[in-house]
Amino acid sequence: MNRAAPSPAGLADRLRRALAEGHAHSPDLLPGDGGEPLGAVEDTAAAVLVAITDRAEPGVLLTLRTEGLRRHAGQVAFPGGRVDPGDADAVAAALREAEEEIALPPAAVDLIGLADPYRTITGFAVTPVLGVVPPDLPLVAEPGEVAAIFEVPLAHILDPAHHRLQSVFWQGAPRTFYEIDWDGQRIWGATAAMIVNLSRRLAPFA
Repeated sequence: MNRAAPSPAGLADRLRRALAEGHAHSPDLLPGDGGEPLGAVEDTAAAVLVAITDRAEPGVLLTLRTEGLRRHAGQVAFPGGRVDPGDADAVAAALREAEEEIALPPAAVDLIGLADPYRTITGFAVTPVLGVVPPDLPLVAEPGEVAAIFEVPLAHILDPAHHRLQSVFWQGAPRTFYEIDWDGQRIWGATAAMIVNLSRRLAPFA
């Protein structure tokens, strides 16, 4: 699955080992938003790239979506989107979307593996694709989709102490969701849920 040279600092190998160890166990994971569990209905396949920067203190690249989008406007998200017919698989879709949204070259990504799919309330089955990227790439936001690109310390978002469970009354019923704050940015909804799952799956890395 690797499409770039392994990280010389060993971050990619550490993440691969942690992911393999995590997949050998059965942590309590969040299957998706809404009442339908993942796989109960026919969802639209999608993928996101969890791009982890190869630093002494690794970070994760996130985007702030523009306010004019039809779905998830103004929310924090991983680069990603639906799997198109021309995409070979979820990995290809995640790399393509990251290049389109933030100009991240696919060749710069040292692929680690796949995390657990998550079903969004809008009917997408999203596969997170983990990869290590060099730090300080000259990324450029696609103005029609991305208002800003920022980096959050990996240790911060993987720490369960920062995963706050919130509750709201929505469409006539109570709904719970996770929320993670960082430097004025509010990470919530499906993105926060995928981070919570990743934290539980990558527990050996911590």
